[in-house]
Amino acid sequence: MVRCANGCLYTGITTDVEKRLGVHNAGKGSVYVRAHRPARLVAFTSSENRSSASVLEHLVKSLSRRQKLELAKKWQVGSQNPAREAPVLAG
Repeated sequence: MVRCANGCLYTGITTDVEKRLGVHNAGKGSVYVRAHRPARLVAFTSSENRSSASVLEHLVKSLSRRQKLELAKKWQVGSQNPAREAPVLAG
């Protein structure tokens, strides 16, 4: 999850978080982030495979801003939890 310059939260999936953030900030990422650079990484987690990552991405995108901010606290960059397990999200 990244926070764009306008304060919005953007969620996506990638196999290389640092590389993807660099692509976004170079203006070659998603159209939305390109228009609202720079983006700063605020949270991330991992998944077993692309399919589960896509499901999780969809669930996160369906959350309210307040819920995303709460989730970001759990997945915070620099967190002491090295496992960074994805929580079960209730609808």
